[in-house]
Amino acid sequence: MPLLLVLLVALVGELLHIEQAPLIVHAEPATTTPLKHIIIILGENHTFDNIFGAYKPLKDQSIDNLLSKGIITSNGRLGPRAWLSRQHLAQNRKGYSLSPQQTGSYRTLPQPNTTYAKGLPRHIPDRRFPADLPNGPYQITRYVPYHNAIVGDPIHRFYQMWQQIDKGKNDLFTWVAQTAGRDNGAIPPLPVYQGAVSMGYYNMSTGDAPDFRFIADHYTISDNYHQSIMGGTGVNHIAIGTADMAFYTDSKGNPARPPAHQIENPNPKPGTNNNYTQDGYSGGSYSECANVRQPGVGPILDYLHSLPYKAFRAGDCAPGSYYLLNNYKPAYTATGQRTTGTPFVVPPQDMPTIANELSAHNISWKYYGQSLNNQHSSAHFCDICDPFQYVTSIMHSRLKDNIQDFTRFQADVANDRLPAVSFIKPDSANDGHAASSALNKFETFSTQIVNEVMHKPALFKQTAIIVTFDEGGGYYDSGYIQPLDFFGDGPRVPLMVISPYARRGYVDHTYYDHTSLLKFIERNWRLHPLSARSFDNLPDPLMSRSNPYQPLNRPAIGDLMQLFDFQHPRHDTPLLP
Repeated sequence: MPLLLVLLVALVGELLHIEQAPLIVHAEPATTTPLKHIIIILGENHTFDNIFGAYKPLKDQSIDNLLSKGIITSNGRLGPRAWLSRQHLAQNRKGYSLSPQQTGSYRTLPQPNTTYAKGLPRHIPDRRFPADLPNGPYQITRYVPYHNAIVGDPIHRFYQMWQQIDKGKNDLFTWVAQTAGRDNGAIPPLPVYQGAVSMGYYNMSTGDAPDFRFIADHYTISDNYHQSIMGGTGVNHIAIGTADMAFYTDSKGNPARPPAHQIENPNPKPGTNNNYTQDGYSGGSYSECANVRQPGVGPILDYLHSLPYKAFRAGDCAPGSYYLLNNYKPAYTATGQRTTGTPFVVPPQDMPTIANELSAHNISWKYYGQSLNNQHSSAHFCDICDPFQYVTSIMHSRLKDNIQDFTRFQADVANDRLPAVSFIKPDSANDGHAASSALNKFETFSTQIVNEVMHKPALFKQTAIIVTFDEGGGYYDSGYIQPLDFFGDGPRVPLMVISPYARRGYVDHTYYDHTSLLKFIERNWRLHPLSARSFDNLPDPLMSRSNPYQPLNRPAIGDLMQLFDFQHPRHDTPLLP
């Protein structure tokens, strides 16, 4: 449209008081790469080993997974080095400990529990699985078919994850699930007793996750990409949008002390072995991590200070600030109203987001949430997953209009109106979350998006589609974790890239976490880090050939650029099956 006509339309609309979207008459800023569109698809709750543990890469590539370590064999049995994954018992009766005294190992794993799995009796041993599983990872699909496999949900909260990892030994996943606390605020309260739900994995060598295997064979994956925060969905999505942490505030936005029932206390109840005193999504989700006397805080800080590098940066934990560690509702609904109906709501936040930064530089973005406009269906829009619903500067401005139903993404692709940056969140039926969804549901959801974009060759030529997961969901993973600060990093999660510039069959070992998504966007559009304290200030990692997984200059986080070859775009970009 000619500029004169654009201005005339805008003037007429103003005179007639017509409500209309702002008209942009300029081109979007230039990029440092050929990419004009970045699409980020966010699934739920699977570690790298849980999906890619049995993946065999192309012959010229190496990978760090259960199979390469000899923990399992390609047919889903335990391998010659299964001892690397052996799960141990421990004693923790006095106070929270990251590495409690071990008292032996499980002779066999306790039977996995159904937890609250859809279509199954709740909170009982899942009799589809043996009661005497060998001590190590087991293939889920030896007992439950892959298609629409609904299984129990492993415990995956902040203090529990620190214990599961056991300072890098990864050997307390089962014990924590059996002892730590009640899961997801069940009413009436129910003990966890989850058995060995966390030790299950899917086997690509026997046909599981075929679309994700196709992506790995034909495009690019990372085997060293991590959730940013120990713990669950809410805090990791906040980190994806802000590279920072939410904290409790008073009505004026100042740091404040939460109600007592909302403060975490992972110290064991008297007379119990590691059964947390106060914990959970409706029973404690904040910690004042600058205060070593707060329950659970001291052991984590002691561990960080023992590392051979400075993991704990000044300002990470501001004095007097109680940081959110698990899942509470965001301050606002998707339409900008204050959230009501529950006391477990995060107060409005004022930290800058990637959406603010993009908008300030006239770079378009949208957050597409599936079922956002269909709140009465059996599948639910994930409000805690939208990082922008926590932040006043988004939800009290017209920027909130960029939060739209997923059906708008499909229309925007069809009408050549796709924004520069797209965040896509499936609903509870399609996100792959254990117990409420199935991995193949998210696989199908992602495949359909990829193929829709690839059917528009001019669009795909300028696009990178990134498929990843918010967090590991409490599933076992054997990979290295780089401690960055009090909050994380957490376990590895899968990351896949589909683009004409993605290296074919390439497995990248550079150390990444969710901050890398923001660093990638920032590098592509020449943006600055979001704030003086945000995680995107961390340097890019220097990696060595002798140990390509552990940065030499810790703490450090990559920017995803190594996943691409921008000098040699590919012409063999097959559709997904």
